[in-house]
Amino acid sequence: MRAKTSSLQHSDAAAGSADRTFAVGGQVLTAPKAAPGLHLVATPIGNLGDITLRALETLAGVDIIACEDTRITRRLTERYAIAAELKPYHEHNAAQARPKILERLAQGASIALVSDAGTPLISDPGFKLVREVCAAGYRVVAVPGPSSVLTALSVAALPTDRFFFEGFLPAKEHARRARLAELARISSTIVMFESGNRVQETLRDLAATMAGRDAAICRELTKLHEDIKRAPVAELAARADTLETRGEFVLVVGPPADDAGVMGEDALDDLLRTQLARSSVKDAVAHAVELSGRPRREVYARALELARTARGDDAED
Repeated sequence: MRAKTSSLQHSDAAAGSADRTFAVGGQVLTAPKAAPGLHLVATPIGNLGDITLRALETLAGVDIIACEDTRITRRLTERYAIAAELKPYHEHNAAQARPKILERLAQGASIALVSDAGTPLISDPGFKLVREVCAAGYRVVAVPGPSSVLTALSVAALPTDRFFFEGFLPAKEHARRARLAELARISSTIVMFESGNRVQETLRDLAATMAGRDAAICRELTKLHEDIKRAPVAELAARADTLETRGEFVLVVGPPADDAGVMGEDALDDLLRTQLARSSVKDAVAHAVELSGRPRREVYARALELARTARGDDAED
């Protein structure tokens, strides 16, 4: 059966431009050439059906699609019969690729920037490119859509009136624990990304710093094996060994209870060790008092003890 042809209205009229095409459900749609500039296009985080019509029209209408991994983006363009040229843009080639993109923009090209999944620039490459494109005076257009951060927040069953996005935690244990000790002082919901090979360790570290909070482990969002576990942090950590670690994770930790404003001893120790490694006892104590909610005398005594243990002698200010 011959595919039907239709057209979509384009918000940025590009007079005299040749139409491009894409296909949805067996229907071929036409897309005018996208207006010159950089188009930041959100793409599905898992289910390819989550792409918006505006995103498809933009991807079909640009001259170039700059993407983290051409193999991953090609699955999307092939699914919707989009023929735009794919060019890699990722953290390893960004310094070389940015001047070429700016040169094409100077020639009047329209370029889409996409990440492997979700909204560009959210824990993905693109900030320096957008900054330089803006500084050069070229147009930057956002084409909103899927985001794993907002998807996780919507299903976590935790407060969403205020939230803090942390992105990926440090990979090394000591740095991760120190960062979590700092995050424990934030009184809003916290959203974090984590890889499967570290998620169990991170849950245990969370239990040492935010045990009293409710949380959700969101795995493989929008994909076939999507799995969401909701429970107090301590309970999720206790079951960490049984957790399926394959896939991509978003951790959502709710705000502390009204009486949970004081940092635990383990979290305090991690925070002090980190500060003592790069500053004096006096400065480390001042920082820890501010973050921990504990009395200065108590924090100071603990800092001296940790410093003596680390150096093997008496610590001084």
